[in-house]
Amino acid sequence: MTLVANLIFVGGILHLGTLLGSAQVPRELRFREELPKLAPLLQHWILVAGGYVVLDLVAFGLISICCAKELASGTPLARAFCGFVALFWLIRLLIAIFLFDARPYLRNWFLRLGYHGLTMVFTYHTLVYGAAALL
Repeated sequence: MTLVANLIFVGGILHLGTLLGSAQVPRELRFREELPKLAPLLQHWILVAGGYVVLDLVAFGLISICCAKELASGTPLARAFCGFVALFWLIRLLIAIFLFDARPYLRNWFLRLGYHGLTMVFTYHTLVYGAAALL
């Protein structure tokens, strides 16, 4: 496999690894206590949106692992998929930088390390998939 294909394959593993961090969100954000304070429609919207993000991560991960060589091929479909993944993570990075204030939830070194580690992973995805889309 080429370098780009290898980087995409690693990206697939990182996508699936991101699910480990995502699994901590309901506990760390105290969903059991906070969601009941919201209207039922908002509760359901948050849960459905979270479910779609999980499905995206699984799809991005499995497609990247199983089709890394094809995604690095430069075909229009490969470039479109990689461009979408890069845009997905670029938007997530911009939200983290300019909108989210996670500091109140980063109560210990482990959570701080995980948060900053995930930010590095999101940057990796933006750069690798962006390069694959553009090259």
